[in-house]
Amino acid sequence: MVIQLRKVLISDEVDQKCVEILQKNGIEVTKNTKLSKDELLRIIPEYDGLIVRSATKVTSDVIEAGKNLKIIGRAGTGVDNIDAEAATKNGVIVMNTPGGNTLSAAEHTCTLIIALTRNLGAASMSMKEGKWDRKKFMGSELYGKTLAIIGLGRIGKEVALRMQAFGMKTIGFDPLVKPEECAAWDTEWLSLDDIWPQADYITVHTPLIPQTKHLLNDTTFAKCKKGVRVVNCARGGIIEEAALLRALESGQCAGAGLDVFVEEPPKDYTLAKHPNVVATPHLGASTVEAQTRVAEDIAQQFVDLVQGKSLFGAINAHALTNALSPDTQPWVHLGEKLGMLGSLLTKTLSLCNVEVMLYGPTLQNAGAFMTASVMVGYLRTTRVDNGDLLPHAPNMINSPVLSKHAGINPNSNGLDQGERAVATSQFNLVNAPVLANEMGIVTTATYKGEAEDNIPSVTVALQGAGGEIFQLRGTVAGKNTLLLSLQGNCFSIPASLGGNTLVYRTIGSAPISDILAAITKDGGEVSALSMSSLCKNQTFGIVNVASNLPSTLKNLSEVVSNAYSCVL
Repeated sequence: MVIQLRKVLISDEVDQKCVEILQKNGIEVTKNTKLSKDELLRIIPEYDGLIVRSATKVTSDVIEAGKNLKIIGRAGTGVDNIDAEAATKNGVIVMNTPGGNTLSAAEHTCTLIIALTRNLGAASMSMKEGKWDRKKFMGSELYGKTLAIIGLGRIGKEVALRMQAFGMKTIGFDPLVKPEECAAWDTEWLSLDDIWPQADYITVHTPLIPQTKHLLNDTTFAKCKKGVRVVNCARGGIIEEAALLRALESGQCAGAGLDVFVEEPPKDYTLAKHPNVVATPHLGASTVEAQTRVAEDIAQQFVDLVQGKSLFGAINAHALTNALSPDTQPWVHLGEKLGMLGSLLTKTLSLCNVEVMLYGPTLQNAGAFMTASVMVGYLRTTRVDNGDLLPHAPNMINSPVLSKHAGINPNSNGLDQGERAVATSQFNLVNAPVLANEMGIVTTATYKGEAEDNIPSVTVALQGAGGEIFQLRGTVAGKNTLLLSLQGNCFSIPASLGGNTLVYRTIGSAPISDILAAITKDGGEVSALSMSSLCKNQTFGIVNVASNLPSTLKNLSEVVSNAYSCVL
């Protein structure tokens, strides 16, 4: 999957270095931070890329309007303002800068912890009012206290290291981090139920997802020590605000440091004005260094992706991770072509499972992108009536309608005898796995080690609901994609997969002379023909056509059992 970016829109305020890096690498940049929603919808079709911070809401309608949109970049960590699900279904990469804000957010968290323990906010306000109330603002030491960190990623780790310097014991929870990993930086991994009664301070560093929404609520506050203090520099809503206010009023929570809120700015400032709350207006990433860093990072990530150097920060394009190098591109193309051939040759199959088997050390880490590329080819295959392309290319919105119009069941392809398959551009390595899953197709990839013939290769097994299986096997030679076998029928000379192609199957054998004569009568000019061995009373053939594809395969269909034309 090659990403080409001609024009990028920056719709939020970012450091000028972002613009400079993109322009230096030949990308046209428009920076407009004053766009209304309607204006954004009107101009977004002109752009291949979009860079935002938190102000622009990249909703599903914006993504749908961005017909040329290939990538959305968030100059920051959280992507709450981007409809990542809609982006994925439309094949648009969503990328953030996971490390750019780390130090600033960690430092701000530590600042709030210190401010809470020494009443710095209230004490400062008292001085500004001309008061000298030393006794009123008695604080406590951090030394010997237990800090619970919910979310042990980059920021959580940096908070732990800094607060350990104050003599705090750090404990934490993160379902994605192994206990031995955080033990390496002196943080004990505990379950949430074990954390609540031990913590003197709790800080949260997770995304806001259904599993973390209202993670701290009336129930969890009741399990905590009386007088626990909490800090949220992550996302508003992880701590239930109404429950926090009740805990502050009752004394169950002695103080809260809040940098984020459910509504920003809040419509109701009751919580922020509470005397035991230190509140800041979402300043976690608001340092000169962080703003420069995230601007540089997102621009460089765009450039690296376009140049095929790396894919960093993408939250929804796992199949692309190992698919960008020149060495892997031929294998990606092979997967797409095997998927397309499989779709052509299994028109009666109600597909439910796809297994991709990988042979050879070069494919040991290829499972994700090979499975995705096979599904791209399978899903891209559309029906054409009388040689005319269906009027709309499939996408997430219209594919159910087109499938019904084309006679395609959700789990089968519905091509009729002699019809042509074409590849549309709406499916790619980003959205194909998601769409396949929504269609009820289970995909798996298995690395099998060396093949018996020592040829690095890919075998694709398409399984129907009745248990029937259709297998295809292919390989690459340099940049060329080759077909080795269909249903165990081997090609003594591997068939070339590329360009205008005819595919046929015979029951028994059919004379090559009859096949060539039929193709000529249909108007095809043959440049190469590869015929498989006879196995289980059937053969397969791949015909490379030098001319345009015939508009009909009437004569060929009279000689063979099934025939299709396609562009591979």
